[in-house]
Amino acid sequence: MRVLIVDDEPLALTALAQILAARPDVERFDSAPDALEAQHRLSKDVYDVMLLDINMPEVSGLELLGRLQRSDRPAPSVVLITAHAEHAVAAFEKHAVDYVLKPFSSERVNQALDFAVQRTASERAAKLLELMPRLRERTQPASSKIAIKNNGRILFIDPLELVVVEAEGNYVLLRQETGSYLLRESISTIAEKLKPYGFVRIHRSALVNASFVRELRPCSTGEYELRMKDGKEYTVTRTYKKNLRTLAGFWVGTGAFPSD
Repeated sequence: MRVLIVDDEPLALTALAQILAARPDVERFDSAPDALEAQHRLSKDVYDVMLLDINMPEVSGLELLGRLQRSDRPAPSVVLITAHAEHAVAAFEKHAVDYVLKPFSSERVNQALDFAVQRTASERAAKLLELMPRLRERTQPASSKIAIKNNGRILFIDPLELVVVEAEGNYVLLRQETGSYLLRESISTIAEKLKPYGFVRIHRSALVNASFVRELRPCSTGEYELRMKDGKEYTVTRTYKKNLRTLAGFWVGTGAFPSD
């Protein structure tokens, strides 16, 4: 068995390497500290299994999976290594075969390796069908409402009714189609909380609800102009244009999606 470890955390890399070194069925293993080096290694060598972290700088593990899907080279069986169960859902949708939550034990990693290399494609597909409902249930928010303090009251807002969230100093402005709410919170914190509801960060100071986005227009600067259903326009900076892919479930048409 040939294995590629992809993780930007040195301690995780070392721990996974020790687990692989103790297995008699591992013929060879290599490591990569980021997705770009992993992609380079995969273009040169063939691996049976890839142990893949999701949260990495520049190119995430999910983006690497997407690139592998578009490649005509043989892809390894992918075991997701993550601290966040919600990422496992997206990875399984890109055909990962198992996931291991951090902090992990050697026993759990070995189980995932055994499954990835020994089971047939049909058995892996059956496990996928078994795990997906559990993962979706685990990652689904307990309530569909957001509770915010406003003028001495606690209001409960449906996040699907929010159109845009904008940073204003130490506050964020939650905009609905009619009305808005000012909340003392950082936009980074709000971005994480609203991510399960389809909000996409397009600027360091702005999140948009994907269901209210009407169109995108490329600019000569490499940025994009995003237009909402109400006609309001926002600039998608180059730093965040990679997030544009999450605005749609799939891409229809020739060529690559604009953010590629």
